[in-house]
Amino acid sequence: MTNTNVQYGDYLQLENILNAQFPESDKHQLPAHDEMLFIIIHQAYELWFKQLLYEVDSVAEIMSKPAVNDNSPELQTVVHRLSRMVTILKLLVHQIDVMETMTPMDFLDFRDMLRPASGFQSWQFKALEARLGLQYKQRFGQEYYISQLKQDKIDIIRKAENEKSILTLLNEWLERMPFFEEPGNWTNYKAVTPVEAGPEHIFWQDYRQLYSGGLAEAEKDNREYFNTVFADANAGGERNLSPKACRAALFIMLYRGYPLLQLPFQVLNSLLEIDEQLSTWRYRHMSMVHRMIGSRIGTGGSTGKDYLKGALDKHFIFAEIARLTSFLIERRKLPVLSHEMGQRLGFQ
Repeated sequence: MTNTNVQYGDYLQLENILNAQFPESDKHQLPAHDEMLFIIIHQAYELWFKQLLYEVDSVAEIMSKPAVNDNSPELQTVVHRLSRMVTILKLLVHQIDVMETMTPMDFLDFRDMLRPASGFQSWQFKALEARLGLQYKQRFGQEYYISQLKQDKIDIIRKAENEKSILTLLNEWLERMPFFEEPGNWTNYKAVTPVEAGPEHIFWQDYRQLYSGGLAEAEKDNREYFNTVFADANAGGERNLSPKACRAALFIMLYRGYPLLQLPFQVLNSLLEIDEQLSTWRYRHMSMVHRMIGSRIGTGGSTGKDYLKGALDKHFIFAEIARLTSFLIERRKLPVLSHEMGQRLGFQ
């Protein structure tokens, strides 16, 4: 039987939410007006972090399947939810505008009462970074990373680190891209480079020649860098995307005008936007902290602005996708794909 007596306040648990603000300044009988704003903004952040984790888990579930049909509602769902994450992250950036209506003196009215509480203790944000693909060894300030957290929260973060991240699942998804392994797609490909190899390999020889020919003298090192990214699995130090995955991702970027590649391109583009918005949020956060407390340490014991700057410089999760734009060439110079490949990419 359908319940027709649901009440707005009960459904949203407003009694709990609206009575969940307990300013420390009130407890000390030293009222600080802006502490209420401070609490509500951070509570709102944590609610949005919960939603972001919810979206990440749903995307990971879809991408964990043995096969994801690129011409299916599944991939559209992935794109839609990644796009929603971008919009939420933009909102989180704009929340800093509200926070900055509080002046440094307003903050000092209650700041010292907060120790050792700090936004640095946001276990949800750390779990979100891990689920997206930021590994512990890549983190800046590892000595502070979980030092202020309770064991149950540390366990949640460790669990997130041990699950397959979006970045790992992306690599697996790109490696399954079938176009290069199906000889029929290359039957009538007209190669420019005379190499005795399969047509799919000739395509990359052609592309490397076209790319190299367009480099300025100052960019000549990029010729070898091309091989590092797209050919040598053991070169370039630690990497998250294999050469095979990088070839697939670049192919998607180059030929995204074909219908079958439009959704895959949106997946890649959305992940880059997520990285960009996270970076923007870190930058705005760093600037706000510098404005509020200058060079002082954070209430949680971190180095304040210096820690935030280190995270800003280092915590790029999808940098390997971003660097692929270094290898794009003009549309007019792109190798012409075979008729068979064109039909495959056009849903025919």
